[in-house]
Amino acid sequence: MRRKLAAGNWKMNGLRAALSEVELLAKAQPAPNCEVVLCPPATLVRSMAKVCVDNCVTIGAQDCHENSSGAHTGDISAEMLVDAGAEYVILGHSERREAYGESDETVRLKAKAAWAAGLSAIICVGESEEQRRATNTLDIIGGQLAGSIPDAATGENLVVAYEPIWAIGTGLVPSLGDIGEVHDFIRMRLERRFGEGVGRSVRVLYGGSMNPGNVDDIRRVPNVDGGLIGGASLKAADFSKIIAALAA
Repeated sequence: MRRKLAAGNWKMNGLRAALSEVELLAKAQPAPNCEVVLCPPATLVRSMAKVCVDNCVTIGAQDCHENSSGAHTGDISAEMLVDAGAEYVILGHSERREAYGESDETVRLKAKAAWAAGLSAIICVGESEEQRRATNTLDIIGGQLAGSIPDAATGENLVVAYEPIWAIGTGLVPSLGDIGEVHDFIRMRLERRFGEGVGRSVRVLYGGSMNPGNVDDIRRVPNVDGGLIGGASLKAADFSKIIAALAA
């Protein structure tokens, strides 16, 4: 049985003062049957990892470079993130794909680098509003899965996050039926490519405006194994409610 996962993506938010929210979350001791990951800006990875030593919150990062070192000003390697205390990394988020032109191949290379360094990769896939209106959502998702995930995937090194781009930060949420259709499709593609054992062990998260008000409904959709949470992960009070719902 797949353990639920609540992954908080802080995006470009958070100064050192925000560590107080992490301390509150750690003291709350979230339910053991729901794994909790926080992915802060790179400037806070080390500090947050120190705060979360010996508690049930794991630290991740929001991106990494595909190379382990070199002349890449402003970039951070997977090895550096591990050295700072990270255990996960988000890759292929729609904001990276759109704003920085990251292709499926780029995401694939980054995932290989993350795995080589010992990080688990949360690989994001999702369609735009225009693509959904054109009714080719599953074609888009299928192409991203094929192009972004390396061949050596396992249930330990890979998490897939479905994030409908048009629902990120907008407050809009697909119908439960739409979420279920995409998550079932992702599960089917994972099983077809990697076999039933691996395909059934990879967790698939929902990542489009999940919050304390809708998490209880979304978590009941088959093949939803948790959430990739944006704004609602910034405050311990909100994130704790989501964690508790996922663990129920």
